[in-house]
Amino acid sequence: MSSADLFEKTLRPRRIYDGKVINLRVDTVKLPNGRITIREVVEHPGAVAVVPFLKPDVILMIRQYRHPTGEVLLEIPAGTLKKGENPEDCARRELIEETGYKPSEMRKMLGCYLAPGYSSELIHLYKAKKLVQVKKKPELDEKIQVMQVDLEKALKMIETSEIKDAKTICGILLALGNFAQ
Repeated sequence: MSSADLFEKTLRPRRIYDGKVINLRVDTVKLPNGRITIREVVEHPGAVAVVPFLKPDVILMIRQYRHPTGEVLLEIPAGTLKKGENPEDCARRELIEETGYKPSEMRKMLGCYLAPGYSSELIHLYKAKKLVQVKKKPELDEKIQVMQVDLEKALKMIETSEIKDAKTICGILLALGNFAQ
């Protein structure tokens, strides 16, 4: 079986909702076996996340309330791409906005889909080093606490599920693995 044998044909896309961050579409599709079914799609412009190294063994993290989860989460800095924005430029912008630090060195580690079963969101993960403190530029609708976290402690927090955010877990583990240079 080739990849071409797996594609679904969209017969009728229907826009349900247009929002500030996401859009929702319901597609009627024809499966490779000829059956007709429905696919719900969250359209997202894409995102970035940054693992910012303040020191070789200390990263900057943010703590903020996340309404969909009803919890305050510990995360790496992240944000949504603006229309036409380059992912690396977005990562630099978000790092300054959320932490007040600008990276002198930044390298992309990975691009991956967060939930491809229902969302088009592609996130770009970066590692930032040689941080320079600048004026923080927070968004008006964000209340963020910046924290310095030892990497060893961050790994323990992943193991104990104190860190629950997938992009944060993925970013930290990637930054410490083969992508550590």
